[in-house]
Amino acid sequence: MNLRDKLRGLLVRLYARRVEGHLDTAQVPKHIGVIMDGNRRWAKAAGSSTVHGHRVGAEKIEEFLGWCSETDVEVVTLWLLSTDNFDRPKEELVPLLGIIEDVVRTLAADGRWRVHHVGTPDLLPSGMQTTLKEAEEATAHVDGIVVNVAIGYGGRQEIADAVRSMLADAQEKGTSMEELAEAVDVDMIGRHLYTRAQPDPDLVIRTSGEQRLSGFMLWQTAHSEYYFCEVFWPAFRKVDFLRALRDYAARHRRFGG
Repeated sequence: MNLRDKLRGLLVRLYARRVEGHLDTAQVPKHIGVIMDGNRRWAKAAGSSTVHGHRVGAEKIEEFLGWCSETDVEVVTLWLLSTDNFDRPKEELVPLLGIIEDVVRTLAADGRWRVHHVGTPDLLPSGMQTTLKEAEEATAHVDGIVVNVAIGYGGRQEIADAVRSMLADAQEKGTSMEELAEAVDVDMIGRHLYTRAQPDPDLVIRTSGEQRLSGFMLWQTAHSEYYFCEVFWPAFRKVDFLRALRDYAARHRRFGG
């Protein structure tokens, strides 16, 4: 590292401390959703492989959760693999699945996080399904941040699965379709989502400069605040995280049109 890079790093750290010092800790979001975008573009810009980009992006996760643990954040949802990602070339998808499985194991072994899978298990390889189940069981007792690992996740798929679960539940209880139609409300649907019993995201962060949700938690983000960051996920820094929190704290949240 040359002198210029050292000075730049020092200035960033000093700025981060300044931002942190002015942060309103009473306005920290309880649930943060993260669309970790830009691994492939980061790798391309660095002259590296796509797999390396995914691996560096995966390494950023524990660092990010460490920043969250310094605040009052209670739930973090990490979008690791969407239902659309299964269309990627096999030479990218297979290593990516392996990297994600390693992430789940690392989170479970850390001892600070309670791991919860959100997504459709049937879309995943049997080995990953087993890893997710073991991670949830191993961390069920942990009194720390709930980390939702969104793997094989799609917002429309989640709503479809919720409706399917609701219908199956009604059938099991012997509830007629007429009775079910009369009883359906927002709360009932919410009880059948992947994130049942969790608070909805207060803040959704998306990296890489893209300004869209791409189907991320369509139901739960109805009243969320959004923060779009230009930096690619592997290059996401603590100062970027603090800026997102500062931006969120400065907003006057209004629910409704």
